[in-house]
Amino acid sequence: MRVLGVDPGTVITGWGIIDCKGGKLRHVASGVVRVGRGELGGRLAAIYQGLAEIISRHTPTILSLERNFLATNVQSAFRLGEARGVAMAVAAAADLTICEYTPATIKKSVVGHGRADKSQVQAAVSRLLGLASVPREDEADALAAAACHGFRDGFESKLARALAAGAAGGRR
Repeated sequence: MRVLGVDPGTVITGWGIIDCKGGKLRHVASGVVRVGRGELGGRLAAIYQGLAEIISRHTPTILSLERNFLATNVQSAFRLGEARGVAMAVAAAADLTICEYTPATIKKSVVGHGRADKSQVQAAVSRLLGLASVPREDEADALAAAACHGFRDGFESKLARALAAGAAGGRR
């Protein structure tokens, strides 16, 4: 399974592609879509185009995205929601499955606790994926979102197999 993780932002959007198989994660590619400042509509269009190119080049089947959270700055929350909407729209247009996780769930899956700071996420992602260097914050957050889905999907697959085996064993 190939997962695209996205850390949405209206100035910098982080992205990361990983392959997940049997609980093993492999880094494929990652980076940022940097659109800078300026008219919001143009920035959102540039994010859409950048993510569409990444999806076309790397052919993921799943988008893993951080779920909205309450922010003290209402304008920041609106802007984050707009960037999330763009990521979801481009994923839906490419027929990707969209999965959302809370920030705490993503952090817990890669660091071990849900209150990790940015540097802890960066270090954990670098270690988990065997990266030669520590990724930038936005890139690390996107890779963490992708890894979170990989871990969760691996766990849920194992759980389903165990439950099916238990049910089959109970019918003897």
